Amino acid sequence: MSEKTLALAGLFQATELVRQAATHGTWSGYAANTSLDSLLKMDAESVQDIFGERKQLLIGVETLVAVLQGENRYMESLRYSIGLLQLERKFRKQSAMQTLVGQRLAEMAQKRREAPEQYTEDLLAGDIAELYGQTISTLSPRIIVHGNPRHLQAERTVSWIRALLFAGLRSAVLWDQLGGKRWNLMFGRKQMLEDAQNLLQG
Repeated sequence: MSEKTLALAGLFQATELVRQAATHGTWSGYAANTSLDSLLKMDAESVQDIFGERKQLLIGVETLVAVLQGENRYMESLRYSIGLLQLERKFRKQSAMQTLVGQRLAEMAQKRREAPEQYTEDLLAGDIAELYGQTISTLSPRIIVHGNPRHLQAERTVSWIRALLFAGLRSAVLWDQLGGKRWNLMFGRKQMLEDAQNLLQG
């Protein structure tokens, strides 16, 4: 259960960062880099290989716990997460799109390894955002992000929002691969909350 919970925390970390970016124009860079890097680890052998140490998913675990406890201030994060879980089902049926996404992300991962200082997080986010626009944003239902219009018109913020939504989709795919189902969110909440709280304590 803990691996599934970590995958779900990855999803909620990405969507909470989207909420922060859209509302405040700022977001946790440390957590956002963890989300972006997860997209470049397509052949990882475990959830830990994808996200690193548990503390790197702290925002995601905290958000997941708050959502499972019914805290209203995270409702936007929940809405984005549910939307990405719906998109994940559509994405799974698009084999050509999956191949293109895999190829492009592999190219970005190679570029990141070869020139980490030149290929900055902002440049990576911009490339991921462009790929998102060419692929995921053509699927329906599209994720509609709400926030401060001033922030939603800033090019850098928009790029990071799209890149983080992509990272959230990657976590949704991972959750599905680990056997997670949408009904788990409705009928397995107690166990999931217990597991997430244990992750916070551990």
